[in-house]
Amino acid sequence: MTKIIFMGTPQFAVPSLQLLIDEGYEIAAVVTQPDRPVGRKRVLTPTPVKALALQHDIPVWQPEKLRTSTTVEDIKAAMPDLIVTAAYGQILPKQVLDVPRLGCINVHGSLLPAYRGGAPIQRSIMNGEQETGVTIMYMAEGMDTGDMISRAALPITDEDNAGTMFEKLSLVGAELLKDTLPKLIAGDIQAEPQEEALATYSPNLKREDERIDWNRTSRELFNQVRGLVPYSGAYTTWNDEVFKIWAMRVPESSKTHTGTPDAEPGTVLAVSETGIVVQTGDGTVTLTEVQPAGKKAMAVQDFARGGKLTPGTVLL
Repeated sequence: MTKIIFMGTPQFAVPSLQLLIDEGYEIAAVVTQPDRPVGRKRVLTPTPVKALALQHDIPVWQPEKLRTSTTVEDIKAAMPDLIVTAAYGQILPKQVLDVPRLGCINVHGSLLPAYRGGAPIQRSIMNGEQETGVTIMYMAEGMDTGDMISRAALPITDEDNAGTMFEKLSLVGAELLKDTLPKLIAGDIQAEPQEEALATYSPNLKREDERIDWNRTSRELFNQVRGLVPYSGAYTTWNDEVFKIWAMRVPESSKTHTGTPDAEPGTVLAVSETGIVVQTGDGTVTLTEVQPAGKKAMAVQDFARGGKLTPGTVLL
């Protein structure tokens, strides 16, 4: 039986680990990130992958830094045939890559070589892509540079956000893993090198990626917000305080929704229970779910009843 070590951290990786369990593979151990404080009360919480592993009595290793930890020796001692990773969150050093006889493979949330890096799903939405997918590849020392084993594509619709795409792609990844592993173990794989000229990168998101620049187009702002939901959300400022935006609509036709020609981008044009209309660089957007500083996220009809945001206000 093929002995596997699985390495993953967030919910995205859970279906892949569940697939390995369901298919009866021998899982020697799971490697995941350390427990982190979560929520306002900062409750120390296990990763989703750890929670699943413990349900099935699988040993769990949680090094803060894999490269400098004793976990490297633990992996060598376990002598796995294969290492499978999915959104683990750390780069595997060469001394780990060289351990398994069948290599190390990664379930990556993009159609490589596009969107290498730590935030491929969010940035594909933020950049307005209409398609993304999952690539299973051999791991190399570079950032998602290894030869591709298999790929599966998935459309991105206007109704999708980062949360829905994470869920969809996690299931696609598990299904692709199910199809790929028997061929890999049997030696029936013809991996394809990535074309470096087509490579693009998706670095982890920073605070500046969340800030709205109202000079951008309505469609660009719509994509930015979707790419940050339901995690950090996008934000602007109102009365010098953070004003988060969790959902917005774009007009079906920009020709009929150009806003007020002389209005500064970020100007609130209308406030009602159906939405807050804001001038953008090429027209308008309508905010439908917002979060004032110190408050919970709320539908705009609840926010509008407060009457504190008025037309003419400029969001910065």
